[in-house]
Amino acid sequence: MEIAEIKEIKKKRIKKEKVEDSTLKWFISIFVLTFILSLFFSYVSAESIKGLPLIPAILILIVVISIGVLFDIIGVAVTVAKEDEFHAKASKKLKGSKTAIKLIRNAHKVSNFCADVIGDIAGVLSGAISALIALKITDVYGLSFNIQFLISALVASLTVGGKAIGKIIARNNTTKIIAVVSKILHFFKK
Repeated sequence: MEIAEIKEIKKKRIKKEKVEDSTLKWFISIFVLTFILSLFFSYVSAESIKGLPLIPAILILIVVISIGVLFDIIGVAVTVAKEDEFHAKASKKLKGSKTAIKLIRNAHKVSNFCADVIGDIAGVLSGAISALIALKITDVYGLSFNIQFLISALVASLTVGGKAIGKIIARNNTTKIIAVVSKILHFFKK
């Protein structure tokens, strides 16, 4: 083997090790973040829903489902988006365009965070909230049967249906969605 070949093999091995190290760091950070967010939001939602009347509890459930669908839309949009569309905006120094490019370049992480972390936490929360709502309905109306199955099916249908429509919206409005998200992130960055 020639020296150049050996150097090339070493470069490839080092690059592979860096990728594996980066993947492990991402896994650990996303695991910890998901755990902490899920713990926090589960506690807050369970405690706040217990003391609320039925209608506000249902409204919170709708908000949680909507958040899951919204973040799924963002996750899909960032995976479909084309970086080229934002380079012209960046050259004109439009707010958020550099952030949009960063989002697109890190689409796998952004999509994982939006669709999986936030989406899954919203799914778990909506399940917990729907169970509390079922208890409230059973208690308020004196039902002798468990309505949880019906409410769980309704929540699942709204979530899956919302995400299905959201994917169409995300594919058809990718640039607009990424532009809005990047402007919001740019605003909070300051």
